Amino acid sequence: MKFGGTSVATLPRWQNIRELVASRRAEGARVVVVVSALTGITDALKHLCTQDDKGKRIEAAKAIAQRHYDLLDHMQLAVPDTLASRLSELAKLAEEGPASLGELAWSAQVQAQGELMSSSLGAAFLTHSGLATQWVDARDCLAAIALPNQNERTKLLSAMVEAKPDPSLNARLARLGDVFITQGFIARESKGRTVLLGRGGSDTSASYFGALLKAQRVEIWTDVAGMFTANPRQVPGARLLQKLDYEEAQEIASTGAKVLHPRCLSPLREPRVPMLIKDTNRPELEGTVIGPEVREHAPSVKAISARKGLTLVSMESVGMWQQVGFLADVFTHFKQHGLSVDLISSAETNVTVSLDPTENLLDSDAVAALASDLAKSCRVKVIAPCAAITLVGRGMRSMLHTLSSVLAEFGQLRVHLISQSSNNLNLTFVVDESVVDELVPRLHEMLITAGALRTDDSALFGSSWQSLYGSGETVVAADAWWRTACRDELLALGVQATPRYVYHLPTVRRQARELKSLGSVDRLHYAVKANTHPAILRALAEEGFGFECVSPGELKAVMAAVPESAPLLFTPNFAPREDYAWAFTTRATVSLDSLYPLEHWGDVFRGREIVLRIDLGRGLGHHEKVRTGGSGSKFGLPVEQIDAFLRLADTYNVTVRGLHAHLGSGILDAKHWGEVYGQLASLAERIGSVDFLDIGGGLGVPSHPGEARLDIAALDEVLRKVKSAYPHYKLWMEPGRYLVADAGVLITRVTQQKGKGSWRYLGVDTGMNSLIRPALYDAWHEIVNLTRLDEPATALYQVVGPICESGDVIGSDRRLPEAKEGDVMLIAQAGAYGKVMSSPYNLRDEAEEIILE
Repeated sequence: MKFGGTSVATLPRWQNIRELVASRRAEGARVVVVVSALTGITDALKHLCTQDDKGKRIEAAKAIAQRHYDLLDHMQLAVPDTLASRLSELAKLAEEGPASLGELAWSAQVQAQGELMSSSLGAAFLTHSGLATQWVDARDCLAAIALPNQNERTKLLSAMVEAKPDPSLNARLARLGDVFITQGFIARESKGRTVLLGRGGSDTSASYFGALLKAQRVEIWTDVAGMFTANPRQVPGARLLQKLDYEEAQEIASTGAKVLHPRCLSPLREPRVPMLIKDTNRPELEGTVIGPEVREHAPSVKAISARKGLTLVSMESVGMWQQVGFLADVFTHFKQHGLSVDLISSAETNVTVSLDPTENLLDSDAVAALASDLAKSCRVKVIAPCAAITLVGRGMRSMLHTLSSVLAEFGQLRVHLISQSSNNLNLTFVVDESVVDELVPRLHEMLITAGALRTDDSALFGSSWQSLYGSGETVVAADAWWRTACRDELLALGVQATPRYVYHLPTVRRQARELKSLGSVDRLHYAVKANTHPAILRALAEEGFGFECVSPGELKAVMAAVPESAPLLFTPNFAPREDYAWAFTTRATVSLDSLYPLEHWGDVFRGREIVLRIDLGRGLGHHEKVRTGGSGSKFGLPVEQIDAFLRLADTYNVTVRGLHAHLGSGILDAKHWGEVYGQLASLAERIGSVDFLDIGGGLGVPSHPGEARLDIAALDEVLRKVKSAYPHYKLWMEPGRYLVADAGVLITRVTQQKGKGSWRYLGVDTGMNSLIRPALYDAWHEIVNLTRLDEPATALYQVVGPICESGDVIGSDRRLPEAKEGDVMLIAQAGAYGKVMSSPYNLRDEAEEIILE
């Protein structure tokens, strides 16, 4: 059991340690406790080592001693002999300075005192608390080994230990007792000198002891619950990683995760000792288990990590192409300057490498000296500060199609280097450091939405950081109407007949009222294409919504269902002339988004007032097929064509009363709509006749566990602020999926099962003919076995339909209860773009629609 600096710094933390050790003893285990120095002590000892003045060294040693005296006072303990001798040794080292041992050996001896003191204090406390504890000097157990090309600094301050199972050490400890406390961070080399294990040394010490003793497990107790899918301080919705294999954990640790040093995993691989990471203050939390078992599953991303402070060195020379030994020559300079290369990317005339500050002393003088030497062989460019963003997971090469939205996001940035690891475990992008803090949360969300980060697999992914430690709102599936209040009714409907779409009108009304609370919005139009059921149209009309339609058929459906007082907006795309002509015979406000209709059918629009849809040059959304802006999208008039449009409008006496922009779907960042409003307002100022700005829809609906909800209050505040700058324009929005997605489910029944290798297929009686979103958009829908909702999810299924297409997969890698033929399955968030996009493909019966009032 290893406890870090924050875990040993206070009396309550030591009381936690005592309870944890006692619980392991109650399980029948002998326990070795490995401790770090008290928080801040290692830094204080390093500072002491930099002092040339003896008086300042002595004062620093006294301050360090006082920290330990204060903690002993809180523990109501006298100074134990072991701690007294350590404090005496520290005082002597401060008095004598480095002259007697040599600077490096003296520095190692001084820094070792932190762990020697904390372990002495801990042994006294645990024994006094009734848990007899033997103090063990780690230097008597851990022998540092000599490595090739190892200089004196590395030998003394960043040593390594070869730890193989040692039955004699096990037997020796067994004779001494059942509970032991020892030090992290320190060992002894062949000449008897104290050496340090470098950054992350205490974690590594615990692993060395675990390997030597072939322990049941190594437990790393720290101030977090384990490893997460991202840095929780950047991404509060990051999910706890409950299970990892050694390789995945090492990749996550080496690419930026701070909770674990990657070096600590190597000793455990050969003896196959698992590691458990736990929170000292919250021992009830699950934690992360790292072990040798690799579950066979579809490729997926496990985490996204970031490392700041990287320096890129770009070396360019026409002469390097096919020049034997060029790389050997330039890398000799890196070796001479003691710099270790992290990432490398090469072309015919260029090689670019990254230098990681955690493994190198990257001061400006060192980099300048390197560049000076390299300049003798090639043109050199140093790029800094940079950051590496890394996606970690098995099978990265086979996931590139799933990562299309993520790759597109990088397409908008200056990417200096891309590296795909040879072990197929990571994909790294090096970008400017300034973009990282905003980029990582956005990418994490996109990975979940795209189904690349499979947070729905509860065996691998635990709760989010924000749900464990507070702050932020997450998706809580247990509150869904279908899971509680209406479950029995849905089961009865499913037993009668399937497939069936079922819509819950109270949920539609709840979502509508939430959006009506947006005080900054003057008019809301429901995007009818999301769901055209008459009952839903009537309910939204009653809630005060207008209706946005994209075809004459939608206009007719709305006019047949709702009162004439409901506003209509007609926003077709590439529609024929007759659609526009007919729309002008109704009460609808008509939109244009290209020059062609005015160029060729000007008389249709003569004297009319219209809305102009603008392409602001970019699109947003989880998938390329839901992005509706940018040159790759067919929607909207490019900004550079506005003047030409206005000249045509003047020719036919057409008045532009509104500007409209809609960039995509599934957007969860409230700032987006403020930016759209601001851009449209600046364009409207040029036009002069505009009364209102329609900022579109696309309000995101979180579907995956751990995904943050759209903050409606924040959206209202964003819109209020930007609207205050342009108060003379009315503000319109046109939400669709946000209103109806959660209100609808698709119920279906299990038909049969099939096993193929490690894959298990679960067949149901409908598929992409009823719900095409998974096949078309890689959309993720929660799937549950409604019949066995309360049973444990022990099976991993590929949920498929009966359609004769390989793409007829409703959900991949879904952990569900063991299913049986006839079980009623429920597909959630099917209220939008479900029935309206269904078809009789394969001449399968279409799902009927049921309304629950």
